[in-house]
Amino acid sequence: MGGLTTYGDIAAGINHPKACRAVGTAVGENPVALLIPCHRVIRSTCELGNYHWGDVRKTAIIGWEAAKKEQHRINSNSDQ
Repeated sequence: MGGLTTYGDIAAGINHPKACRAVGTAVGENPVALLIPCHRVIRSTCELGNYHWGDVRKTAIIGWEAAKKEQHRINSNSDQ
């Protein structure tokens, strides 16, 4: 389970900080969304942005992952 990132962060990470739109296009064309987690990319304004399979699904996946991550954190803390 990963965290969220922005199109700008990805563009900067590939040393093309002005390529936000190109990153958005590439993310939007991802045919295997759960294997390559394009749902974790959001706008720098914290808006979800467009998602090929819809905003409701993107919100649900992000929420599910956040809940799983929190549950893992709670379980890890209770083991100590």
